[in-house]
This record gives sequence, C-alpha cells and structure tokens, in this order.
Amino acid sequence: MRETHYPYDRVFDILPQYVLQTNSDEALASKINGTWKKITAQQFAEQANQVSLGLLKIGIGKNDKVAIISNNRPEWNIVDFGIQQVGAVSVPMYPTITIEDYRYILRDAGAKVVFVSSKDLLVKVQQAVEEVPTVQAIYTFDAIDRATHWSELTKLANPDNQEELERIKDSIRTSDLLTLIYTSGTTGTPKGVMLTHRNIVSNIEGVNPYMPMKPHERALSFLPLSHVYERTILYVHMRYGVSIFYAESMETIAENLREVKPTVFTTVPRLLEKVYDKIVAKGYELKGIKKQLFFWALNLGLRYDPVQDMGFWYNTQLKIARKLIFSKWQEALGGKIRIVATGSAALQPRLSRVFWAAGIPIAEGYGLTETSPVVSVGRVDPPDLRVGCVGTIIPEVEVKIAEDGEILVKGPNIMQGYYNQPELTAQAIDKEGWFHTGDIGEMVEGRFLKITDRKKEMFKTSGGKYVAPQLVENKLKESKYIEQVLVVGEGQKFPAALIVPEFGALKVYCNLNQIEFTTPEEMVKNEKVLEKMHQEVERLNESFAQYERVKKFKILAKPFTLEAGELTPTLKLKRKVIYKNHQAVIDSIYQ
Repeated sequence: MRETHYPYDRVFDILPQYVLQTNSDEALASKINGTWKKITAQQFAEQANQVSLGLLKIGIGKNDKVAIISNNRPEWNIVDFGIQQVGAVSVPMYPTITIEDYRYILRDAGAKVVFVSSKDLLVKVQQAVEEVPTVQAIYTFDAIDRATHWSELTKLANPDNQEELERIKDSIRTSDLLTLIYTSGTTGTPKGVMLTHRNIVSNIEGVNPYMPMKPHERALSFLPLSHVYERTILYVHMRYGVSIFYAESMETIAENLREVKPTVFTTVPRLLEKVYDKIVAKGYELKGIKKQLFFWALNLGLRYDPVQDMGFWYNTQLKIARKLIFSKWQEALGGKIRIVATGSAALQPRLSRVFWAAGIPIAEGYGLTETSPVVSVGRVDPPDLRVGCVGTIIPEVEVKIAEDGEILVKGPNIMQGYYNQPELTAQAIDKEGWFHTGDIGEMVEGRFLKITDRKKEMFKTSGGKYVAPQLVENKLKESKYIEQVLVVGEGQKFPAALIVPEFGALKVYCNLNQIEFTTPEEMVKNEKVLEKMHQEVERLNESFAQYERVKKFKILAKPFTLEAGELTPTLKLKRKVIYKNHQAVIDSIYQ
C-alpha cells in the first residue's frame, strides 16, 4: 500500500498548526468551584512546553514511559502533549482499576514518572509503586499535602532550553511510539497496545469526513481519556479548532450539557440507554393528554428510519411530534447538538431510530484499541448510513471478512503490536498484515459494516467495558455453594449469572437453618437461600472492578449437562447452547 502523506506527521503538530491557528480563547475548559475556567490556545501550548522542559530537566526523554492516571480535565491533555514533545511514551490508565492492575502495568511498561489527579488515586499508586523500582517521581494535579504538585515540574522549565526542545521535536518521526494503552486480554492480564504517531494521525484524518466540525464549536468530554476512543476524538476536535469542555463527572453530564450547549459529544450506548430510560420514566409520570402525546411521539420515533421517506402522513406527524415533544429532548442535550458519536459497544437499533426521529443525529462507529481506534463510522448525512450497522470503512483502511466470519482489518491505523509480547502480536496480526479483531461481521449492501457476534468469549457491556466471563465464573465457583456458573452480559448494562448450586452443601445449609423444602425447585426459590447466595456472590465480587461484578443472578434447579448439549466431553460450558436453552431466564434478569 502506498504511504499517504498527511498535512502533519506527529500528533503534537496539531497544537501549533491548528489549535493556535484558531486563536481560541476557550481551547480547553473545566468547571472549578461552580465556574467554567477557560484555557486559551496560547496557554495550552505554553503549558505543554513547560511540561516538556520540566521532563527534560528531570531526565525524561526518548521512549521513556510516563503514566497518566486521572479523570478528564485540561491537565490530562496538557501533560499528554508535554510528554509527546520530548519523544517519551504516555501510558494512560483508568482511575477505576485495582492496585494490582496499576502495579502490573507500571512494572510491565517500566514507567519512570506518574501523574495522578486526586488524593484517592495517589494513595493507590503509592501502594502500587512500592514494588516498581523504575518509578522516580509522582506528580499530582490536585494540591495535596505532602505530595508533589505538577506545578513543581513546570517550575523546573528553563526557557533557555527551548531550542533543545525544538531539536528534539524535529527528531521525532511519525513511526515513533506515541503511547502504550493497556487492555485486558481474555486471560484478564492487561496487554500494552503500542500505537505510533502515524497510527493516530491516520485515524484523525480518516474520521474527518464523518465529523464535519468547525472552529469555535464546543464539545463536551466525559468518556475516559485513558480509552483511545475519547482521546482520538479529542485530537480530532483540536484538529478542527473545536473547544473542549470537560464534564465535572458522570453524574453531572445532564447539567453540563445544558450549560455548555455543545454541538458534539462522544458517548457509549449505555449512557444513551440511561438518557432514554430517564425520558421514558418522566413520560410515565405525565397525566392525561400530555401522557398520551408523549407515548404517541415515542412510538412514532421508534418506527423512524433516517434513510427512508416515511411518507406524507408519517412526516406530518413527526413534524408535530418534534415541535411538541422531541424539542424538549434536544433542549436537554443543550439545544445545539449536530452529532452524537457512539461506539465501544453495539447500539440497540431502536435507540438509533428514536434519537434520529428526535432530530438528534447518531453516528455509530466501530473499532478497537489496536486500530487506533476507528475502523468504520456512520455518517450523519442520510442516506449514507444504515440503522443497525456501524457505518462505512474510513479512508486508507481495508476490511475483509474471513471464512469463519471474523472481521480482519489492515491499514495505517493498525498497532505496532503488544508491548513485550511478540507471541500475542503474531497471533493478532497475520503475516499479510491483517489484524484479527475477534469480532464476527458482514458487509451490508457491500459497504456498511455490521457486527453480528463475538468470536471470543470475552464480551462488552453496553458501557463499553470488556468482561472476561471465565475469570468471574472461576472466582464464583470458589464458593462451596456454587457448582456451575455462566456469566452473561454482552451489550447489557451489567454482568449477570446463571448459577447452579452445589446441592449437597446447600442441603446442609438448609437443614442447619430449619429451611424446609421437598424439591430443588422449592429450595432455590427460598428467600433465605437467595439471601445466602447473594452474600456469596457479593463476597467473591470484591476482587473485581465495578464493571466486572455480577449485579444480578438466577439460581437454576437443574445442572448444565452433557445430555442437554450444554457441556463438551471435557465438561466445558457450551455457551451458545446454554444461552439458547435459558434465553427466557436471561431475558428476565434484564427486564
């Protein structure tokens, strides 16, 4: 494939070439003590340079690893650019993972410096680095007693070293490593995805036709910047002069949307589900004609198809519904939304239809950390999209469907490999350069990509979090009261489980607690038995991150068997068969 020449080579080139060119007086903004504090493009560039000079002063340079563990805030992006400009490699991590995960990642990456946002995270990281000798310094974004504030680093910046910094920047190539992003593998052990400047630059430019943004428009950022999805999209915003406002927290998104009035934001299906659920819940609270109108509009929206002419009568009704009902949905999102980009998990088609009907365009996309991340995006220009599909393939990227249905991807966005794991890299990227996604899909009408299944057992919740079911299942089976367990939750709000008890142990428990029963069916429905099983699940859940924990379960009176086709000859679970046999039970969990 002929190498494409982009208008810039390194991600940090965005800062002087685009952010500064817009002369924005609100390049970045965050809410502090009830007031939106804005950082100009000039301040952004100056502070990033100070971070770079400070890092050089403490000996950080080419290929050194620097970790960022923080919520979304201006400091995240300022430090990110500061790291890039000295040729160092950023290692972003979720603020929500365990101390053990921090320890593993910091050790595997060989991190030398760590930036953390808050006191809680500082405490966790201090425990983690006790066994990580490479870490030389920890800087905090919040002012914390007996901790080193990141301003102490920028104070070390020597303006006389600016020429040296420019020489270093000039020496950084587009093929150089930009970041290491750790993702959980099917074993649960995090893998460091190596992404270069070219990987990300190609993605920024590839997404451009799908997200037509203009200088001085506003974006609200709330998905974790430690995920490549939000991070790359923020680079896209910077590339086109869009002002970035950081939400205070997940809980304040609704309030922040009304305040900021963004034209664009990035989300995951789970959050759109929450918005939809809240709106419908309010609809149920209405009385009389208002309630009738609400559900008339809602049912109208659920039938909508943005690429079809729905006919005169439908269109007339929709116009009325938009004026009376859906205009309030738009106001709840700030009133100026032009694009809502969603990815990281499958969006239910009904949600896409109803938001489009409400005049809120949804751009659904697909990708993975290993693909920087975007592979395909749905345009917000009907008829160039299909509900239920994840858009068309972005420029410079190739997709083919393997014989077994797996989606294979090739292009300048494909990672260099997994850090320190050549064997895993060889498994993921074949000799012809095709990255094996582990997803099953098909091309609709020859150009719209549709995801139909996951090849691997690992699944994503609707919040975009990966869950390795075997890890959770094996932990739950540590209970003497649990014999078999199947964890489910693909595309759902949370993981759940089908549990087969160890009936011998459970009978003993029942006898000790004077619980009467005549059949296994009676036993598993008993309130005291349910409470005991709940305690067991909660106890074993403690070793997992919040998004991995089993929130609900159903106890089955009959075990999974070979005879029912639910087990292999070696007694492994046949997931698809169990799903099929117990579909009604699984559905009841999520209703």
